[in-house]
This record gives sequence, C-alpha cells and structure tokens, in this order.
Amino acid sequence: MDQTQTVGRALDILFVLAEAEKTMTVSEISEKVPLPESTTYRLIKTLELNGVVERKSRGQISLGMRIMDLARSLHQQIDRDLLTIARPIMEELTEKLNETSLLVVRRGTIGITVQYIEGKRLIGLVTKNGNTHPLHRGASGKAILAFENEKTINKILTAEKEEEPDKLYMELEEIRKTNFIKTVGEVDSDTLAVAAPIFDEFNRVIASLSIVGPKDRFSEDATRMTIAEVVKASKEITEKIHENQSLLSD
Repeated sequence: MDQTQTVGRALDILFVLAEAEKTMTVSEISEKVPLPESTTYRLIKTLELNGVVERKSRGQISLGMRIMDLARSLHQQIDRDLLTIARPIMEELTEKLNETSLLVVRRGTIGITVQYIEGKRLIGLVTKNGNTHPLHRGASGKAILAFENEKTINKILTAEKEEEPDKLYMELEEIRKTNFIKTVGEVDSDTLAVAAPIFDEFNRVIASLSIVGPKDRFSEDATRMTIAEVVKASKEITEKIHENQSLLSD
C-alpha cells in the first residue's frame, strides 16, 4: 500500500467512526472499510498515536479529542465565513420586506440563531443571537432538517418523541421539492415564518435563512413575495459560499 492509499484508508476509518457515532471494534471497522484486520489495526495504532482516535475499554475504538478539536475549529471557520457572507444579504432582505431575518445553524438536535436583522416596524419579532429551538419545530429548523441524512432525521425524531412522524416526514419531503417552508405559530404564537436552506460547496446543508413576523401582516401577496425573496436570498448566500471556497482552493 503506497502513501496515498494509506492516507485514503486512514480517512476511511475516520469516516466510518464518524458515521457510526459510537465505539467500534477493530473487526467491525475492518469489515466496513474494508481491509484486513492486521492492516486496520496498524492504521488505528498510527491514528491513536496522533490523537485522532482513542481506544476505550474492551478494544472499543472511537474518535479522539484531537479530531473533535479540529471539527470545532472547522465549525467556527464555517460560521465566520457564513456570517460575513450572509449579513449584507440579510440586511438587504430585511430592508426590502421590513421584517426580521434570521440565520440559523444546527448544533446536535437544535437550531441556534447566529445572526438576526430586525425590521423597523414598531411591532416585530423579539429575538437574540444564541436563541435555540428544536429542529422539528418551526420553519428555520425544518428547512435544515429536511436536507439532513435519514439517520440524523430519525435520531432527532426519536430523541424528541415526535407524535406524528409520518406527517413530518411528508412535510420534509415537500421542503426538499420546493426548497422552502412556511409555518404559522409553531415556535412563537401568531407568528408566520418562511425559511429556505443554505448549502456549502459539497451541497451539504449548513444553515437556513428565515423571515419572521406577525402573521396578520402577511396577506397572500405578501406571503408569495416573502417566499420568493427568501428563496432568492438563500440561493445568493449559497452561491457566494461556493465562490468563496473556490477562491480559497485556488
């Protein structure tokens, strides 16, 4: 096995552990990669020496703290790039619709508001950075959840003990078709929200963009306009993220 193959196989082991989200034995890992157990063991030993995997009790292997630190650093970098790109587009969107815009990211089973731009109306949504809510409730969360993998969706619905999973699955499928969602009163009563997903250069969902305001202010025409503008703005953020990553990789 040459150096390039060795690096590739080592990465395969890390991906297998990340997808499993639990400890695994050398035998289980070698079956998934697939590689002979002896080769898998040697690669794990090297990864262990570098702190990216850890050996637990009874031969159980998991991702190590160093890989967790790298993941946190990557999340922080992505969030910084996302905020830099999204803020001027959100400001333009809020000015056009005169309603509060929200940028939400996923952390585990919850959505977190990382940026908001308030409209100038006397009555509007009161929010702050750091606000959280379940991903399976409200437009901003569902716009993210719909584009997660099936394992993540099932894990979240199980953890939240969703009472009508079939109804939610159908709703998520519709979001994947239309690329937006509208909800009324799911997180804040008497509030209408429209949200659309934002994707990275690998077409993975990383955030959602929302417009939120009192439902009484949204006529049919205003709702249609809001949907069109939110979808347009979310696509613009996605395109700029792709452009930014292309410049960084050149």
